[in-house]
Amino acid sequence: MAERHYTRQLATIISIDAVGFSRLMGIDDELAVAAFEERRDIITDSCGAFGGRTFGVAGDSIMAEFGNPIEALRAAFDFQDRIVALNASVAEDMRMPFRAGINTGDVIVREGRLYGDDVNIAARLQEFAPHDGLAISETTWHHVKDKTAAVFTDLGEFMLKNIALPVRVLIVGRGGNGAATAAPLAAVAPGHYKPFAKGPPAIAVLPFQGDGSEPDVGYMADGVAEDIIYGLSNTRWLSVIAKGSSFQFRDDSLGTRLIGNALGARYIVSGTLARFSGQIRLNASLTDTSNGRLVWSQRFDRDLVDIFSLRDQIGSEIVSILDKEVDRAEQVRTFQVPWESLETWQLVRRGRWHMNRRTRRDTEIALEFFDKAYQEDPNSSAVLNELAWWYFWRAWLRFGDSDDLDKVEAFARKALLMDSLDARPHAYLGAADIMRGQPASAAEHLAEAIHINPSFAFARSAMGSARLLLGDAAGAIPFFLDTERLSPFDLYRFHNLGELAVAYCFVEDWEAAIAAADRSLNLSPGYFYARFLKIGALMRSGRRDEAKRELAIFSTRHPDFSEQRIRWIPFVDAAKNNFLIANFDQAKSIA
Repeated sequence: MAERHYTRQLATIISIDAVGFSRLMGIDDELAVAAFEERRDIITDSCGAFGGRTFGVAGDSIMAEFGNPIEALRAAFDFQDRIVALNASVAEDMRMPFRAGINTGDVIVREGRLYGDDVNIAARLQEFAPHDGLAISETTWHHVKDKTAAVFTDLGEFMLKNIALPVRVLIVGRGGNGAATAAPLAAVAPGHYKPFAKGPPAIAVLPFQGDGSEPDVGYMADGVAEDIIYGLSNTRWLSVIAKGSSFQFRDDSLGTRLIGNALGARYIVSGTLARFSGQIRLNASLTDTSNGRLVWSQRFDRDLVDIFSLRDQIGSEIVSILDKEVDRAEQVRTFQVPWESLETWQLVRRGRWHMNRRTRRDTEIALEFFDKAYQEDPNSSAVLNELAWWYFWRAWLRFGDSDDLDKVEAFARKALLMDSLDARPHAYLGAADIMRGQPASAAEHLAEAIHINPSFAFARSAMGSARLLLGDAAGAIPFFLDTERLSPFDLYRFHNLGELAVAYCFVEDWEAAIAAADRSLNLSPGYFYARFLKIGALMRSGRRDEAKRELAIFSTRHPDFSEQRIRWIPFVDAAKNNFLIANFDQAKSIA
């Protein structure tokens, strides 16, 4: 075998990549190639002027080698300034910006080509750079930090593809009077942020982008984002990055993954808002920054009437959705961690995953996880709240078991001692009072829960139930409708729709009662109360044949049904129980 001849040397490598080259090729391939070659010549000229040389041109990527890191940085600033000026002279959709990554390290040189991990690191770094921007490694930063007026923004350490050790990445912008690519991020001090520390995840809400020239669209976009930050902070279990930090990232060209790493946030909320023809359209999304995966996105179209009430409505709706989407994502994430290594908050998420399956066995497993979490941290408000909910759920299945309700109250009151601004204990105390037949007391607890967290769908549904028991069906309906808006995919939505059907029965809107009961049964066909209500509403609306068919299904599914189940419901006025039973009995009389 022939002997291979190569040398090793210390070098600084710039990896340069054209942004949007494939898009331009799709529009006009000849024009795209010409534009690339024109900019490539600029890059080659700048690199040569500062003592470097280009090599390894492949497709829309270029490599350059320098002996001095300072000269490499100056060359990168020079060719990017020249390309920015060139792009400004062409139509916006035909511009071709370039981004670059710089790394300094040991390379192998053979026949004019450079090899080694440090070359590969430069190639990976350019993927972090914004359009017309520059990313460097910590190694290069140590060489240039005291010899330039550039502004450096530390994004933290990353594991790069096929690189064994983590690499610290910094974004570089011009200092002084030069272009300030990184200036909006300057307050992020190098080394300050540590990505994804142990403990519950953090979420950051970026300023929403206003799509349009009107200033009030931008103001409203900021207002919605602020409302979401405020609402998420009231969920208590989720850490929320302060507006002062997250609002620095108005330019999202860095990408959510890098912004999340800089802020130490596992989840990023971003969006756009546009106004047209008396309406607004808001697009919002939730991204998992650990893997770049889009977790959730949704479009909201609303009539533009009262800006402030509109902000409240959309903001609270998004908060409720985000709370559940992050919770769901974290439940799934716990399965990537060995059971014995789960932290307290992860035990809670795993328990919630089993709880949401709603089987007898899963419910038992959920309690095991909650109990283990309680043993590890008996003063955790998150754990105390989950135990309160678990015993409330079992009490509901057992039609108000007093021992379980006592446990709900004990855990909820202890949770309040740990965190008096948590809405959940107030809601669980209110729910327990409903089960005990004390709706007036329940309403007080629930009003406090809603005051603390207006986006708390469970509290709004429970308030509707309290109003029903007090005899105010018309006043209950808005609470159930708010719950539908705030939590349209809630696991326990079947119950809220069942309660809505009751309210419509009491105001004698039979068609609405039937529709609500149908929606409840679509979600939970075995829910006896919804079918019971539907049968009575069908009879009162004159649809006797349909009522008979539903009664046959009811009798098959619930052969042990007794009217005592309905008499157990603690309406303040027993005439309400009699009213519902009489509706149902009409169907029995014709069967």
